[in-house]
Amino acid sequence: MTITNENEPQSRRHFFSKVLKKTGGITINEVERQAEKVAKRYVRPPGASTELDFLSHCTRCGECIPACPHGTIFPLGAHTGVAVNTPALDLINKACHLCDDFPCISACETDALNLILKEDLKFAKVEINTSTCLPYLGPECGVCISVCPVPGAITVNLTTPEIDQKICIGCAICREACMVSPSAINMLPNM
Repeated sequence: MTITNENEPQSRRHFFSKVLKKTGGITINEVERQAEKVAKRYVRPPGASTELDFLSHCTRCGECIPACPHGTIFPLGAHTGVAVNTPALDLINKACHLCDDFPCISACETDALNLILKEDLKFAKVEINTSTCLPYLGPECGVCISVCPVPGAITVNLTTPEIDQKICIGCAICREACMVSPSAINMLPNM
């Protein structure tokens, strides 16, 4: 039996092959769209590559979550669609302490998390809220500068701290140490 599409006869196999390619393409496009949406909202643990690559390798075993000695990694909920039960960093409440041996990466048995040099990490963009940061209001502070593990990421311009976005990796250690509540350090998605 043949199905005619305009002037070109097609076999059933050819017809269904075309249908599957088109619907498969839609499914892949939807997964990519959801992956990009998740990547804009959540920060992955150290060693994660692109969001789509990460999602395709992560088995959702959760082994990296208890491996983090600082409790920074948590599983994403069902509202994240294709990213459900994948690990993310809670940089609003806790920092990535850049552990020497990266136990979260060591716990990963797939290629979802791979060893990476600390200087190659980029978690998030960090901004100082100048309306709440103590040195911008008059009193001295400097706690963010003293705890920053990345030399040159936070510097002092006369009396106020400034973040060098080219050097800062967005680990949130400065946010975690900030004495102001809520923190004067804002974490923004790394877009």
